[in-house]
Amino acid sequence: MSTHQLAHLHTILKKNGHQITTTRETMFRMLLNSEPHTMNEIILKAHGIVDRVSVYRNIDLFERLGIVHRVYIGWKYKIELTDAFTEHHHHLSCLSCGKIIDIQDHGDIDDFIKKIALKYNFEPRRHQFEIDGICPDCRPTIA
Repeated sequence: MSTHQLAHLHTILKKNGHQITTTRETMFRMLLNSEPHTMNEIILKAHGIVDRVSVYRNIDLFERLGIVHRVYIGWKYKIELTDAFTEHHHHLSCLSCGKIIDIQDHGDIDDFIKKIALKYNFEPRRHQFEIDGICPDCRPTIA
């Protein structure tokens, strides 16, 4: 983890009147440089380190402060750090197994979003681009 990312977390927490706690730093470290996780996966990963209630409370806080966001897979979702802490990317989500594949955007998707926003005289602040489907591993099992 870079000291810049941790310093940015501290800045966001302080700026919004929240304390920097060991629990918050631990949860941030669990999410850093990892794939998106369900709440249950985060709870299991934190087992013995952070209690269940603290996981929910801190994820809620992180979401309100723009530290994490939800990646939707159908009607379910996973949690990942926002672009403030990771490189901007989009996702392919498997509706069968729940696997999420990062799309490393080379500008095409963002250019398209800017073009659409301009057409409607809209000023975008953020966006998520997700494609739901079936991954190569699940395709043979789906008839």
